[in-house]
Amino acid sequence: MSSTPALATTRAATPDDSCCPPATRPTITAEDAHRKAHILKALADPNRLRLLSIVKAGDGGEACVCDLTAPLDLGQPTVSHHLKILVDAGLLTREKRGTWAYYSLVPGALESAASILTAL
Repeated sequence: MSSTPALATTRAATPDDSCCPPATRPTITAEDAHRKAHILKALADPNRLRLLSIVKAGDGGEACVCDLTAPLDLGQPTVSHHLKILVDAGLLTREKRGTWAYYSLVPGALESAASILTAL
């Protein structure tokens, strides 16, 4: 009875050994993936989703920053931080009126964001 383990033999992989044929449909570029991930990251926060909902439901589809802190029970600096992320992601626009800033949805931004996953 031998106590020597059996040695497995391996052979070098050849191009014909691939598990499946390479993709023939176009894929997204690294730059496009980065841009889309930026939008998805902006949406991946419950407070930012609530801000989008509040702005969308506002009169004329806009909301004053002064009306956004109380519903979220967050401080003004935190709300402003979240709004900046949404603006930088191209989901909201900001318009300064006197001492207040008003936010509105970028037309088509939510539809565009929704299509990110379905277009993969």
